[in-house]
Amino acid sequence: MDSYWTYENCRYDKTRRTCSHLKLIDRCPVPKAPLRNGHLNQTAFSFFLFVRDVADSDLFAWIDHQLSTANQVSYVSAQEALVGPTRHVFGVSDKVLTMTLSSILMADREARPDWFAVGSAMIVVDRLVHNLLVRTGILERLGTDHSYGPRCYALGGCAEALRLISARIDARQFDRDFPADFPRFIQHALWRYCAADALNICNGNNTDDRKSCSVQFCKLYSICDKIAPK
Repeated sequence: MDSYWTYENCRYDKTRRTCSHLKLIDRCPVPKAPLRNGHLNQTAFSFFLFVRDVADSDLFAWIDHQLSTANQVSYVSAQEALVGPTRHVFGVSDKVLTMTLSSILMADREARPDWFAVGSAMIVVDRLVHNLLVRTGILERLGTDHSYGPRCYALGGCAEALRLISARIDARQFDRDFPADFPRFIQHALWRYCAADALNICNGNNTDDRKSCSVQFCKLYSICDKIAPK
C-alpha cells in the first residue's frame, strides 16, 4: 500500500480474515479499522490515499483546483471535474459521490458561493425518482421515456427533466434563504415523497409496478398519468 495508484486488488474479507496478500495481513493497517465489513475498510483506506496522494493532503484546495479547471462553473463540467477522479476510489458509485460532494459543496454558501452553485445543481437519480417521473407521465410528456440506468443522466433523461421542473418552481417559497432555482432540493423532495423511510407514498410498497397506480390518497393522484413503470 505504497500509494493510491498501487492500492488495488486488496480483497480484504473481514469475516474470513483473508486478502490477496496474506503474508502481510498481520502488519497491514486495513484490517485494523473497526468498520462493519471488509469493503468499508478498503474504501476508507482508498479514500485516505486519494486525499494524501491525489489531493496532496488538502481536499478543499483540490476541490478549488478542480472547479477552476472546469470549462465553466456549470453542473456538467464542474460536477465531472469532481466526480470523475473520485469515482476510482474503491467501492463508491456515482450516486454516493454526487450525494456526498453535493452536501460538502453546499455546506458554506456565504464563504464559498461558487461551491454552493455547483452543489445545488447536482442531482442524484435513483430508481425511486425515476419511477415517479414514469408514473406521473412526466417523461412521456417530454418525449424522453426510458428505462432506469445511464440514460437517466443522458441528454433528455431524468436529470434534465428534474432541472426543467426545478426552473419552474421558486424554492424560496419553502425557505426564503434558498436560491430560486434549486435542483438538488427538488430532487431530494421527490425522493422523500417516495422513500419508505420518509413519506413512503409513490413506491412499490403501495402499488404494483406492473399496474396502473391506485393510491388515491396520493396528493398527485388527480393529475398523475398513473403509468406502470414495468
